[in-house]
Amino acid sequence: MSGLYIHIPFCVRKCLYCDFYSLETMKGPISGRLKAEPEDQNQFLDSLESEFGSAPPEFRPDTVFMGGGTPTELSLSDLRKLMSMIHRMADLSGVTEWTCESNPGTITREKAELLRESGVNRISLGVQSFNQRNLDFLGRIHSPGDVESGFRMLRETGFENINLDIIYGIPGSTASEVEDDIEKIVELGPEHVSCYCLMFEQGTPLTRMLNEGHIRRMADDDELEQYRMIRKLLNKSGYTHYEISNFSVPGMECRHNHLYWGDGEYLGFGPSAHSHWQGIRRGNVRSLKKYINALQSGDSILEFSERLDPEAKARETLVMWLRRLDGVPRNKFAEHTGYDYRDLCSDQIDYFKENGVLEDRDGRLVLTEEGLFVSDAIFSELL
Repeated sequence: MSGLYIHIPFCVRKCLYCDFYSLETMKGPISGRLKAEPEDQNQFLDSLESEFGSAPPEFRPDTVFMGGGTPTELSLSDLRKLMSMIHRMADLSGVTEWTCESNPGTITREKAELLRESGVNRISLGVQSFNQRNLDFLGRIHSPGDVESGFRMLRETGFENINLDIIYGIPGSTASEVEDDIEKIVELGPEHVSCYCLMFEQGTPLTRMLNEGHIRRMADDDELEQYRMIRKLLNKSGYTHYEISNFSVPGMECRHNHLYWGDGEYLGFGPSAHSHWQGIRRGNVRSLKKYINALQSGDSILEFSERLDPEAKARETLVMWLRRLDGVPRNKFAEHTGYDYRDLCSDQIDYFKENGVLEDRDGRLVLTEEGLFVSDAIFSELL
């Protein structure tokens, strides 16, 4: 399989926790984040079309993912222009899953109908919480009511594959509030649910607030309690927990994300977009102005490009495969990478097994329940 990723670098207002590259389009007082200029969106679309011209002629994606930023922040006319450009840039006849991220505050019936008519068959809706206080804390622009009305509108326009994102571990939130979030999600009945623990990324307003003592992180034990509650409630409601942060009804796993977790190939377009193609990983510049200027002048838009040596590539594959709850089949891993994972990092694996966060299960290396919650620390050591 191969995938196409397109990064739309615009948000109405950037959330206080978000580290993905985007520019704010909201008028009024500056929130401390990068602001878009009036001409930026037109120049971006022209530059994106130019970058599309670099796609290999044999490129034929199986999945498409439009992320950001907020793709549905674009006006209806700009969104129509974008969809037309995508159809011209590659043969999409083999696409089985086409996802578009959206904020409940920016999706309209007209945009939903356009997306559906253009081939998008999966929407990922950034809910984060059904509690207004928690939404305000995160800097979201929508209300709980926007989520429910937006979800029903998406159903009415024909979307039969919808993901809802939520965030837990929000300072000041309670286990009962998280339980209420999950109950509301189950009541709506999406096909897929993504649940992320709040991260304090370097350079974000939320992290500055933390460092200045205005807020406190939730205790690890409380975060773990919320995570376990989410797993229990979603599993009880028929969702399969198939990746650290992802749940789906049977057969509705995110195919595009499998490319990332399964060492697949994909091409990324737009500022800050990453690609993995023919053994090379590369990333575009994390600046719209640099991206536009480079394409206009014929310069490189790459911020980095690298080919990992075989051992480093095998370690990366081990970490990505471990994200799935069914783990890493030892024989399949050796066939795919040329390495036995015991030869790669036996000391680390033994240490984590002794501490109860990794285990061997039917010829597979898997994260235990305790290991799921501390997976980032495990992955860092295995790399």
